[in-house]
Amino acid sequence: MKLKDLPNLISAMRLIAVIPVVYLLLVHEFGWALALFAAAGASDGLDGFLAKHYGWQSRLGGILDPLADKTLLICCFLVLGSLGLIPIWLVLAVVFRDLVIVGGAVLYNYRVEEVEAAPIPVSKLNTLLQILLVVAVITDAGPYPLPAEWLPPLIWACFTTVVVSGLQYVWIWGRKAIRRGLKDE
Repeated sequence: MKLKDLPNLISAMRLIAVIPVVYLLLVHEFGWALALFAAAGASDGLDGFLAKHYGWQSRLGGILDPLADKTLLICCFLVLGSLGLIPIWLVLAVVFRDLVIVGGAVLYNYRVEEVEAAPIPVSKLNTLLQILLVVAVITDAGPYPLPAEWLPPLIWACFTTVVVSGLQYVWIWGRKAIRRGLKDE
């Protein structure tokens, strides 16, 4: 292993950390789940810093990093939804949006041209709101009950950005696919 592989190793460890986070949520160890979720978040910042600051970016890192982030968030949403802590309709919207985006990216990559992924601003906001919602819900369920009026606006803000960002991706990449045309087979 070389030093330049460190960001990929950190991303891989974050991907593996999904398992204990899910387990801790399922057994209602919300304080520990929150601590591990926070550590995973910090590791995301660390691997990104190392990759950019030292020029250690790689194609593998470009796949591993967002895969680890999405896997952690989606798994947390699924578990928290199954525990009744996040509305099922929001969990379904988040999962559906991500399936549409990934499916569209795969289709675009194979039928049009190689995808150069670049998150749009509302998608970054959506990710931030999803993270805040997971942290707030876990905090509320375990270590520190939050005021009842805090979660509903966060839920609706998250839902709004899920819908808006999902529609924007379909619009942007659909128009781009029409302009570029299909690859010759």
